[in-house]
Amino acid sequence: MVQAKQSLDKDLEKIVHVEAAARSMAGGVRSHGIALVFLVVIALLAAAFSGISGNSVMVVLAAILGGYMALNIGANDVANNVGPAVGSRAMTLVGALVIAAVFESAGALLAGGEVVNTISKGIIDPSLVADSGVFILAMMAALVSAALWVNLATFIGAPVSTTHAVVGGVMGAGIAAVGFQLVNWGTMSAIAASWVISPLLGGVIAALFLAFIKVNIIYQPDKIAAARRWVPMLVAIMAGAFACYLSIKGLKRVWQPDTTTILLIGAVVFAIVWIVMRPLIRRQSEGMENRNQSLRILFRIPLICSAALLSFAHGANDVANAIGPLAAILRAVEFGDIAGKVEVPAWIMMIGAFGISLGLFLYGPKLIRMVGDQITKMNPMRAYCVALSAAITVIIASWLGLPVSSTHIAVGAVFGVGFFREYYTRRSKRRRDMISGTRGDDDKAEEKQLPPEVLRHRKLVRRSHFLTIIAAWVITVPATALLSAGVFFLLSAVV
Repeated sequence: MVQAKQSLDKDLEKIVHVEAAARSMAGGVRSHGIALVFLVVIALLAAAFSGISGNSVMVVLAAILGGYMALNIGANDVANNVGPAVGSRAMTLVGALVIAAVFESAGALLAGGEVVNTISKGIIDPSLVADSGVFILAMMAALVSAALWVNLATFIGAPVSTTHAVVGGVMGAGIAAVGFQLVNWGTMSAIAASWVISPLLGGVIAALFLAFIKVNIIYQPDKIAAARRWVPMLVAIMAGAFACYLSIKGLKRVWQPDTTTILLIGAVVFAIVWIVMRPLIRRQSEGMENRNQSLRILFRIPLICSAALLSFAHGANDVANAIGPLAAILRAVEFGDIAGKVEVPAWIMMIGAFGISLGLFLYGPKLIRMVGDQITKMNPMRAYCVALSAAITVIIASWLGLPVSSTHIAVGAVFGVGFFREYYTRRSKRRRDMISGTRGDDDKAEEKQLPPEVLRHRKLVRRSHFLTIIAAWVITVPATALLSAGVFFLLSAVV
């Protein structure tokens, strides 16, 4: 009788696994179907709005490729903005998807039109391309290679820079079309330097803020009193940083303030938020227990706001990666002009904005979970450090004139938080004294019950994810360059 029951349990378990696999496959097919319908709609939209008779096929194909790239940006790149907030349980996955989609679209539509120099961004000199037809094929090859690479990175669970994917695509197609003299190697050197600078700077800034929070709030005898003193200041720093961040990166299309104005805006926002948050934090913390779980509640609203603002700025900046080559192709087809400034029609902007949002909904949860939970364990305080680091690093890099990747910054900040936790867990005397004392909360009680080797394993950053992501970062530009060159030769042979 016992043997029969065990067999029945095994059979039921197999059925459960089969049903789960079937649901997963059905969800994948449904997502692909919706994405296909979106691309068909884009093709019809391009055919209706292009208004070009002879080369309308090129415009339609380019629009489909731009939409495909936008879907991949949403699937891969947006996870960096909301992943830490989701991993820390400050917001649900569905709530994060809605907030990110709304603010990504708003950023793209309201402030995302600055696509100059045909998205080459100084990577190549379009004036050296004598034939507009060659230029069109090169831009199409760049779109294909960048989209395919980001799609592959999403599939293997590696958040990569879509900007670097486009950079590699443009460079590879340009070299294939004209030669190595077409590439601005000074710009490429700066981009290569950003591979190292972005994650390191983001990680260091995030670790410094986490160290401040641990020393001044988490491992204080009276956590609530410490929180009332420092949390309003931390929230105000975040607000001021994001005010500067949006002034520099998120509103370039509608307003371009000078450095003094940006600093003044940040200082004013900091002061206002600090004044407002002091009584709010005091009132919110009344009656809270002296434990870490109470502290996490105080960081939830700032995290939600930061996810929204990061998404807005990301939409304003990275929508160009999808629609820039498309806008350049449209201009080349219409006027034969490949070196001038590109004006982006509204229908192209809509393709980028809604494509990113749709890609986020259909394929984004995988990378959101990766960034928010699978690299290292998140809570609202750590997620706050990641979000603040992303804003401050972009500000510093902009003032220094360094081209940095928001993806590398955000993921680097996650790694910085994780590696600092490893160091602090093993080395901090203050932490050991607090855990071994009579004061404590549920987290400390749990840690005291765990064997040292189990605790040490739980605190480590997952090295497999670390190595996969670093490898994907390093080979993004050369891989997309080689792929783009191959696609260009293929298109040239076919056309």
